[in-house]
Amino acid sequence: HVQFEESGGGLVQSVGSLRLSCAASGSTFKEYPMGWFRQAPGKERMFVSLCNWNGDYTDYDDCVNGRFTISRNNAKNTVYMQMNGLQPEDAAVYYCAALGDIYTEYRRSDEYKYWGQGTQVTVSS
Repeated sequence: HVQFEESGGGLVQSVGSLRLSCAASGSTFKEYPMGWFRQAPGKERMFVSLCNWNGDYTDYDDCVNGRFTISRNNAKNTVYMQMNGLQPEDAAVYYCAALGDIYTEYRRSDEYKYWGQGTQVTVSS
């Protein structure tokens, strides 16, 4: 079992930057591909980014590609997401999650096994 704690959210002005962190407890963190999702009020939880176990494969939703960067440090049991050029439409609760051992589509939230509690990102225009 793995538990996650996100941090780094907050209020930022449009085109500003934030760096989210997701710290894991448990020795099996490095075994899991890790994803970031976000959920705005009244909307579904949406895929944002993913990195594989060692970070040499990453993928992004089109709406953040080129602005957000996911990375991880397995020695620190932490996954990060650098968010640049933030826009009001990026405002949401951001969650990190560990992908399940068996999956068919990693952009689906129901494929993920463990979730953090979320961190709020607010962007003012």
